Amino acid sequence: MSGVYSIAIDLGGTIIKIGLIQEAEIVRFSTIPSDSERGLLHMLPKMERAIDALLLEEGIGGADLSAIGLAFPGMVNPMECRVISTNDKYDDACHIDLCRWADDHWGIPLVLENDARLAVIGEWLYGAAKGSGNVVMMTIGTGIGTGVILDNRPLVGYHHQAGSLGGHLVIDYRGRLCSCGNVGCVEAMASSFFLGDIIRSNDRVSPGFKEQASDWNFKRLFELMRQGDTDATIICEECMNVWSAAIVSYIHAYDPEVVVLGGGIMRSADIILPYINRRVDDRAWTPVDKVRIVLSELG
Repeated sequence: MSGVYSIAIDLGGTIIKIGLIQEAEIVRFSTIPSDSERGLLHMLPKMERAIDALLLEEGIGGADLSAIGLAFPGMVNPMECRVISTNDKYDDACHIDLCRWADDHWGIPLVLENDARLAVIGEWLYGAAKGSGNVVMMTIGTGIGTGVILDNRPLVGYHHQAGSLGGHLVIDYRGRLCSCGNVGCVEAMASSFFLGDIIRSNDRVSPGFKEQASDWNFKRLFELMRQGDTDATIICEECMNVWSAAIVSYIHAYDPEVVVLGGGIMRSADIILPYINRRVDDRAWTPVDKVRIVLSELG
């Protein structure tokens, strides 16, 4: 039967994930390094080859595809199928006709949406927030993104950016300059992209630890925290405090039933979830009941 498959693409800051989907189930899956600083046009031929390889492995042709869904790490206009603003990732995307790209290569339509909004839709329909009508999702990784479900509808807004800029809420107006041009954003204060600066600017960590700032990543830092390393613990707790403060703001702004946490950093959920739950429980103004904070089920 034709049109029973679709392609899902997640344009990450470091990895592009591509899935062949049949009736909401992932049939085949592949990843390629993104090299996002070189732009999206540079990556399109690699994405084409990866998609064609998935089709070949499954033994299907383009006639069996119904559409491509593409999750983009920036502001998009889904009605016009175009990227409207980027932030140091795939900065040429505003000038690329992605719908034409899909039509030229496979003769199918392309649906474009912000990556964090698609993430929260996935968790709301199929994952950790299934059955809840009011949801916030926070993705923590190279950057920090958010998506919101409000009264059983994805929050979009007049400029298609409502609920998507949780990584760029200001939590310290005297803080670090963010790549978006603002100062003290959640992303600037506690994301992988800024981790080296976060370590070097912390007066509590040792000089030797600062010298290795460019070599550290969150996976290693949380491993060291488990082992009782003082410097790693200082940095991890500082970042978890930032994430907790952001979540309190999301709770106050959107009044969700549940907050879902996802992204690569949540591989250390055994440390992060209990810490954030305690801190948010202590600080969020929730007189009726506590907001559940849970781990993404869909990755």
